[in-house]
Amino acid sequence: MPGVADVNSPAVPTASWGRRIIALLVDWTLCTVLVILVFGLDAYTETGSTASFLVLPVYVVESALLTWLAGGSAGKLLTGLCVIPADGRLRRLNPVKALVRQIMVALVIPPLVFRADGRGLHDILAGTSTITFATLRTLVK
Repeated sequence: MPGVADVNSPAVPTASWGRRIIALLVDWTLCTVLVILVFGLDAYTETGSTASFLVLPVYVVESALLTWLAGGSAGKLLTGLCVIPADGRLRRLNPVKALVRQIMVALVIPPLVFRADGRGLHDILAGTSTITFATLRTLVK
C-alpha cells in the first residue's frame, strides 16, 4: 500500500553483524584491561576471584553510559558505528533505555534473535538501530 510504512523495514539501514561483533570484542577487551588495571593481573587471573566477573558489569555500564552520552560504546565508535533511535530522528537516547538495551545485550540471547531489518530484540525493546557513520552522515545532511 503506498504511503503505509512496513513495520519490518527500518527507517534507516542497519550496520552489518560482523562490524557489530568486532565492536563488541573491542569493548570487551577495553573493559578487561580496565578491570586488570584497577585490580591487577594477579587478582584477575586468580581462581575464584571476583575481579574476572566484574568485566561484564563494567561492560554494561561503559556501553550504556557512552551510548547515552556519545551515541555508542567505545567499541562501536572506534569501528565507525553508532546507536540512534529507530525512527531515524537524531536525538539523545533515554538513559534508562540505553541501560536496558545493554543489559539485554549482556544476556546474549536478545541480540541473536533479530528481524529481517537487522534489529535484535535489544534494539526493538529500546527503540534503537545500530548504523554506520556513513549512514549517519546521510541523516545529518
